[in-house]
Amino acid sequence: MRKLLIAALITAAGMSAASAQSFPTRPVTAIVPASAGGPTDTIGRIVMARAQQLLGQTIIIENVGGASGTIGTGRVVRADPDGYTIGIGGVNHYVVNASVYPLTYDTLKDFEPISLLATGPMLIMSRNSLPARDLKEFIAWLKANPDNVTFGTGGLASPPHISGLSLQTVTGNKFQFVPFRGSAPALQQVLGGQLDIIIDQASAALSVAKGGGVRAYAVTSKQRLASAPDIPTTDEAGLPGFHVAIWQGVWAPKGTP
Repeated sequence: MRKLLIAALITAAGMSAASAQSFPTRPVTAIVPASAGGPTDTIGRIVMARAQQLLGQTIIIENVGGASGTIGTGRVVRADPDGYTIGIGGVNHYVVNASVYPLTYDTLKDFEPISLLATGPMLIMSRNSLPARDLKEFIAWLKANPDNVTFGTGGLASPPHISGLSLQTVTGNKFQFVPFRGSAPALQQVLGGQLDIIIDQASAALSVAKGGGVRAYAVTSKQRLASAPDIPTTDEAGLPGFHVAIWQGVWAPKGTP
């Protein structure tokens, strides 16, 4: 991991091996196209905190939420390609949004992908006051309430939204999707009981679930999480084959050597 982070950030700066020791000479800005506290922000802060220790220079996390991350990624596109502005984002920010929004930039041509940071599953969760105690009861409750279920998302085409659309398909339900400027505020609404359900990334939601703030029914992977072995997989809990994994990576503006 140490070598990967150093190589990735030095490459972003366009420095040769001979001059790499001079980079960075000033703070680096890492744009997260989502609200603070969400999964992309959480992963970005963990990795960049270690990276700035290795590089001996501050890496500033700048949260630029809104429009499902298109505002933040647009900022990366317009930045100088000198390695001092990078983007941290996921599949929704750098792939899916191109199929949903009329973007002013090309997600394939206008970024330099630097490195994969993480990949991980989602958690199917509900407010604690929802009567279902396990995933089978949860699915039964959804089918008994076909038109009145509120589902929190981080915006159009965000991982919770796409996961919710998939859940609609397999359960035959129609949810009332409620978008926010990132999944963190959506999860807070489920925590407070204002929304019924959410499917969010384990990297950000696990601490809330383990703390008892929400009810976690299953993890959307083939194996249980080592950090939460008591939460069953969707295969075990009654929704076989419902597997969702989300990745995050680092990007730079096109033209960064």
